Amino acid sequence: MKKYIFPTIAIAASLFLTGCNHYDFENDVENMSVSQGKANFAKYVALGNSLTSGYRDGTLYSDGQLESYPAMLASVMQKAGGALDFKQPMMPNNIGGFQGLPGFSGKLTLQVVNGSLAPVPSPAAAPLDNVTASGPYQNLGIPGAKSFHLGLANYGMLNPYYSRFSTGVSPIAAAVAQAPTFFSLWIGNNDVLSYATNGGDGVDQTGNTNPATYGPNDITDPGVLVGAVTGYVNALTAGGAKGVIANIPNVTSIPFFTTVPYNPLTKAVLGGGDEALGQANITALNAQLYGPLKQALTAFGAGDRINLLSSTAPNPLLIKDVNLTNLSPQLTAALTPSLGAATAAAFGAIYGQARQATADDYVLLTTKAVIGSVATGAPATINKYGISFPLENAHILTQTETTKVMTATAAYNAGLKNLATTKGLAFVDANAKMTELSSASGILFDGVKFTTKFVTGGSFSLDGVHLTGKGYAIIANEFIKAINQKYQSTLPQVNIYNYSGITFPQ
Repeated sequence: MKKYIFPTIAIAASLFLTGCNHYDFENDVENMSVSQGKANFAKYVALGNSLTSGYRDGTLYSDGQLESYPAMLASVMQKAGGALDFKQPMMPNNIGGFQGLPGFSGKLTLQVVNGSLAPVPSPAAAPLDNVTASGPYQNLGIPGAKSFHLGLANYGMLNPYYSRFSTGVSPIAAAVAQAPTFFSLWIGNNDVLSYATNGGDGVDQTGNTNPATYGPNDITDPGVLVGAVTGYVNALTAGGAKGVIANIPNVTSIPFFTTVPYNPLTKAVLGGGDEALGQANITALNAQLYGPLKQALTAFGAGDRINLLSSTAPNPLLIKDVNLTNLSPQLTAALTPSLGAATAAAFGAIYGQARQATADDYVLLTTKAVIGSVATGAPATINKYGISFPLENAHILTQTETTKVMTATAAYNAGLKNLATTKGLAFVDANAKMTELSSASGILFDGVKFTTKFVTGGSFSLDGVHLTGKGYAIIANEFIKAINQKYQSTLPQVNIYNYSGITFPQ
């Protein structure tokens, strides 16, 4: 399996992003005349999911919470005399996670593993605690929350991140009870994200308006999402509060989906660093697997699913595409004369929906560790994931699945934009900012470029989905600009360099 080694120059550049000073940003902020304009920041509450909570590096931990974008917004609102009581339900440590709760592990840290830098999870260090007594809290960002979850009175029973500070009411009720004068609301990412990060292993529920029937990885119906958010906005603005809402970035702009190439199988990779061995493996795979599969599939009009491996160009991964017609019976019949009934049946079952990945497929960041590993239960001669055994549906977001995600996201964003316009709220086009950040040119701040490139881009944390402190500062500034434009306030932007990036091993 290929190991990804980040060059020294890239590491040095990222360290530069963490430690350098910049000319007169702080003096400029200190000399600004800060005003609330037509807004009232006296009581600010933030609602949302993990992106609102400060979640990063695969978990929620205290240092990350201190660099949440709502905490940054509160800090600049305080310069205008607002948000003086802003509190967050702080985690008890900097490791994160909860003991005894699968799926709630500790934070990822960058470590040297077999000579390469790799994210490694820390063990969970604390039991699930309860901090309700120190509430109410103004940061109501809840990792894992979908749009319709914020209205559930029993959500504390479903989500341990909320149970630790829930008072037995829904998150939206907890917000409204504080009579906010200003709110931020960024929700809906998880309504497509959980489907995408699980490789499309869920159902597109567009047309189904009953979220009680949804599975955990399903795509939310756009009408359900927009209806839920509209209800939250109506409740928050009923007392005269003003606010800001943000839309949903396309998953194709974040490093969880853009880091691992669809075609990483070179001679060097297939030979474990030995190109001569890699060439021998290519020859054997073409003769014993890819060639026979190509020949049989061609006879069924599906020869484009598999091509012979190249010795001169990077080769695509072998994947299972559940949207393809299953040709298992046909393959079994065609291969029986040459392989025998039992082996042909195994090949038919394994490769009936197999194809090679294309540039329109997205390999998940977590799949990097799977490529080349042994597929449990597979015949020993064809058991290498992505090479001789197809990667599973959960390992890849295929073109068909990506289209479902993008279609739903576009519908969400159209509804959210219309809601902001109708209700007279500030609007953050987070999707446009993330698209800009993911472009080759990235974005510049004080002459330094930030991108979505995994680890070295400076803006995304080690889970490839959530931002670093610097990344959250970029988003905070988008909120600030939208608020200032809508309400004629003069809140200062935050200095990105005051916040943390990736920490490299010493």
